[in-house]
Amino acid sequence: MTVHYDDIQAYAAAYTSPESDLLATINQETHTTLPGAQMLSGHLQGQVLMAFAKMIRPASILEIGTYTGYATLCLAEGLTEEGVLHTIDSDVRLRERILQYFSQHKRGKQIAVHTGKVLDILPQLSRTFDLVFIDADKKNYLTYYESVLAKLNPNGWIIIDNVLWKGKVLHEAGDDKLTKAMMDFNNHIKNDSRVVHVLFPVRDGLMVVRKK
Repeated sequence: MTVHYDDIQAYAAAYTSPESDLLATINQETHTTLPGAQMLSGHLQGQVLMAFAKMIRPASILEIGTYTGYATLCLAEGLTEEGVLHTIDSDVRLRERILQYFSQHKRGKQIAVHTGKVLDILPQLSRTFDLVFIDADKKNYLTYYESVLAKLNPNGWIIIDNVLWKGKVLHEAGDDKLTKAMMDFNNHIKNDSRVVHVLFPVRDGLMVVRKK
């Protein structure tokens, strides 16, 4: 019997708690008004991120790549009462939109939105983090990873999206620079003695890393 990956994902989503009304609105409005809506974490992955955040109960979260704020709000669900989530994105056009979404969430006031280049903003954040989610430009994944690992508390967690890269990591990269970058990144994690890690084949792949 042949089982298709998309069918498994659909089955998993069907047996996963539904998204909130606010998340459903963000999902729908992103897909109907913006190009590149596939960048949205979406229902299944969003619930996975929420589950991790609620298990970890972080006092400080860093997100690299906000887009329309869907994953941000999923992660914010796990914050402690006094916790803070810092999210960074370079797209100034979406800033007011995500602020409006965040204002409707119970944890909205605990989210600090930073607009600009990640590598310019990161040095300005003096605190350390319990949980980091990386979902931004793939060519800089390794740079982002090394930058945030230094700011991660011992036993802190990093979750990195898109590590399966539509299955392209299973084949020779050839001239595909982004696929090569993702393959190199995955190998870097595999050989990093500072962390323990597991790759979850959820959606486009989530690499879950814990700092020793």
